[in-house]
Amino acid sequence: MLRFYIPNMTCGGCAKSVTKALLSVDPQAHIETDPPAREVRVDSALGESAFLAVLSEAGYPDKQ
Repeated sequence: MLRFYIPNMTCGGCAKSVTKALLSVDPQAHIETDPPAREVRVDSALGESAFLAVLSEAGYPDKQ
């Protein structure tokens, strides 16, 4: 399970955009978003780097 902290994911609309971006990398991924905590959890066989790249491209970079 990968965890990402997305400081600018503040609402449900942001969460939908983040989910769409992550699913573009792995359509089979299980994604849970928590906008109040600004956290995303991703269950995928793929590595973290692919998700970090797409989050950054979508305007929702992870703050490590």
